[in-house]
Amino acid sequence: MSIIWKYLDKRSAAVDALKDYSNMRFIIEHTDDEIKAAYEKMGGISSQPPDGMPHTHNPNAMEDRMVKGIEEIDILKERYRQAAEYMVWFLPAWEELSEDERYVLETFYSDSESQTSAVYSICDRFGIERSSAYNKKNRALGRLVTLLYGKA
Repeated sequence: MSIIWKYLDKRSAAVDALKDYSNMRFIIEHTDDEIKAAYEKMGGISSQPPDGMPHTHNPNAMEDRMVKGIEEIDILKERYRQAAEYMVWFLPAWEELSEDERYVLETFYSDSESQTSAVYSICDRFGIERSSAYNKKNRALGRLVTLLYGKA
């Protein structure tokens, strides 16, 4: 399934895609380390947990641990594939935006700030009123929608 189908309603989808950007970038940057950790957990000898409970012998414990590790690695690889597909789709449009447009969108749609404080940050940076900040945000979002989906 193409990544574009996840974001079908163009305007709200562009906002969702923008919010997913940092998560996808994190997945791209850290998946190799997570896969290495999964491989390391697959091998080796496990010891009984020091919880005082009686131990039962599982003759298939090593195989179970390897199967679980393989499943985890498959999930990580699929997640990486989806993140890479997302980046191929989203990054060219994102880089086409001007620095000011990226700043406005990042500031307005970041999870760390409320929308009110984001608007004030935009107003302070550009020396504009609140209504102009909202207009600037709407223009930047409209441009992103056009770059991602073509005609809005």
